[in-house]
Amino acid sequence: MKPAAASRDWAKESPYERFFDFIAPDADRYTILLALTEKLMLNSVVIPIEEKSHFFIFPRGQSLKPSAGGIFPFRGQSPVILVAHYDRVDGSPGANDNSAAVFQLLKAALRLGELGSDYWIIIFTDKEELEAGEGIRAQGSFSLAEKLRTWGLGDARVFNFDACGTGDTFVISSTTDYLLKNDERPGLRRTKQLILGLRDQALDTARYLGLNKVLLVPTPFSDDAGFLRAGIPAQTVTVLPAGEAAPYASLLRNRPDFAGLLIAGTIKDSSDRLLVPETWRRLNGPSDSHLRLTPGFYDRVVRFAVELCRS
Repeated sequence: MKPAAASRDWAKESPYERFFDFIAPDADRYTILLALTEKLMLNSVVIPIEEKSHFFIFPRGQSLKPSAGGIFPFRGQSPVILVAHYDRVDGSPGANDNSAAVFQLLKAALRLGELGSDYWIIIFTDKEELEAGEGIRAQGSFSLAEKLRTWGLGDARVFNFDACGTGDTFVISSTTDYLLKNDERPGLRRTKQLILGLRDQALDTARYLGLNKVLLVPTPFSDDAGFLRAGIPAQTVTVLPAGEAAPYASLLRNRPDFAGLLIAGTIKDSSDRLLVPETWRRLNGPSDSHLRLTPGFYDRVVRFAVELCRS
């Protein structure tokens, strides 16, 4: 399916009706997201953590006052937590990175409510995008993960959705297990097991839904970096067009060093930059606009997110 460049009909369906407001140059994304969660009557609360404002959506009936001293929902348990960052780089519309995933998870929240599923949390994170000179500890997901551990959610199953707006091929990121595969520190054994469990759950969900275009390959870091640094593994899910996904998989087979360059972030300054899938090259810039989106595939992402919470 080609990008729906000229048509905006898809944005007439709830909750996508605020999508183009959300990617406008002067958009106050926090205010728009706050108004939208209220309009959709989602069980939502904003929790500030170290000057970052994170949106939490819970199933109906769960407490919304953990920051006021109450017991956090699912304390000591392993609920599924779906994550998508709602911030963007200055000067970029942020249509694919990461507005599409935010609205897809809003849709998933509505569907989960209709199904009566009650063992999940959706979090829209602040401050995924780092500025020059900032390290992983500056990511909102780092301090968020630390707080989740104090709230008794260190064993939550976290799935991070990033850049899910362009393409028909699901990419289950192997970045975290790629980084840890040769690290034999005893304390990381359990972390590796948790990562493999998350990956298997994602792949099993894709098979259950009959998704026939799925890759397991390294991807650029996202909120999973902050989560992992704080001791909570997170599985990133992204999407690429088939015409970019297949050549990328082939490249990794022929250039085993390429994954390391991509993960380290040094490839953007090298001659190999043009080998990076075009969808990823366009992120964080003015060309990350609605013109490259493929909304005809969005329901697949929504169904995948919903099924993760039901498995």
